[in-house]
Amino acid sequence: MQDLNHDLVVIGGGIIGVTCAWQLIQKGYKVLLLEKDDIGQGASFGNAGHIATEQVLPLASPAILRQLPRMLLDPQGPLRLDWRYLPQIAPWLLKLVANMRPQAQRNSSAGLRLLNEASLSAWQKLLQQAGLSKLLKADGSLLVCESESAFDDLYQHQRVLEALGVTAESWPGQHLHQQVSGLTPKIKGGLFFPDTAHVIDPYQLVVKLFKQAIAAGMEQLQAEVHGGRCLDNGIELNTSKGKLFAKRVLVASGAWSAPLVKELAGIKVPLDTERGYHLMLPSETHRLPMAVSSLERKFIMTPMEAGLRLAGTVEFAGLERAPDYRRAQGLVRHADALFSQPLDIKDATPWMGCRPSLPDSLPVIDRVGPQGRLLLAFGHHHLGLTQAAVTAQLMLSLVSGTPPELDITPFRLARFGQLPPSHTFNNSVCLPGS
Repeated sequence: MQDLNHDLVVIGGGIIGVTCAWQLIQKGYKVLLLEKDDIGQGASFGNAGHIATEQVLPLASPAILRQLPRMLLDPQGPLRLDWRYLPQIAPWLLKLVANMRPQAQRNSSAGLRLLNEASLSAWQKLLQQAGLSKLLKADGSLLVCESESAFDDLYQHQRVLEALGVTAESWPGQHLHQQVSGLTPKIKGGLFFPDTAHVIDPYQLVVKLFKQAIAAGMEQLQAEVHGGRCLDNGIELNTSKGKLFAKRVLVASGAWSAPLVKELAGIKVPLDTERGYHLMLPSETHRLPMAVSSLERKFIMTPMEAGLRLAGTVEFAGLERAPDYRRAQGLVRHADALFSQPLDIKDATPWMGCRPSLPDSLPVIDRVGPQGRLLLAFGHHHLGLTQAAVTAQLMLSLVSGTPPELDITPFRLARFGQLPPSHTFNNSVCLPGS
């Protein structure tokens, strides 16, 4: 067994793992990153690129129950459940239903707001330090509606968000079309979110942060982690490259995190996956000045350096089933309906990725095990990009033993049940190099 001379081993080469590793490297920690595939090839490769600070409402809502029959029958709907996956996801769905209770929804919204309101400034600070500010466009985003009948829903949504502390400006049709030309006159109005942003190349963001971390001394090993165990003096990892012994380990493996946590800590986490799709239109590089989403159609269009990205839909079908790229191709029909002129779909490319989802729509940001040596950062569902920088700040606090700037209580693993006594710890004992 190889005894690693590192302060921390990060498992996961997506936006969460890489951003956490980058943050720790800047503070002088010795970090090894383990990833079985190429860096940034999971959900981080194809996300919508939207820094979605306005999205503070949990997935769990009574509307989900009303949509269940359609979810099972409509393969192209914005929210779909593959009926073949129903037996596996049934326990997760029951927990989702439990989180539809009013108090549970309030707790989820409060937790999402806590992270999201710090997310944009965290990204701006990190990217400035990294010299990558040009990758972020803080131009706000727009939510549009097409019908007069949707106005009530739109402004009710605005009232709900403002009650949660989200700034949303009402844009009537004339003002909206002055600000964003080329949209169809059928769009009657929208909500502008000034405190949002978008990334012009999410994949390059991960790659550039990874390369900077390597240049600063981080090491990488391309290996799959099959399991391991927590010991009093460290953590043993079973990998495709043999056994490794680490002082501390951060699990940031996205939708693949739950088996690792079960193996390492004996804790069962109710994690499943939302499969998201996008269609990239490389010929549409100047169509929009900001990200635009549709209230009725439930998808988003984000302008990027390489074209216009159409993204959206939630599909529950597990990690193994092959993608149904009809869901990506179908986004063109919805996007065309929002423009006066049809989109150029030449050389369009579809993509599907698995986003880690917990039934309360909150991530796990925590540390458990003897002396808190096992750190956890996963379950950010479709807000992984949004919350990555603030998660990295919180992880630095957990590693260093300093009080975090945000209360991480809503994100602790204990919310899913009482942890065994061996997994409790005191915040003061996990010091650098311990």
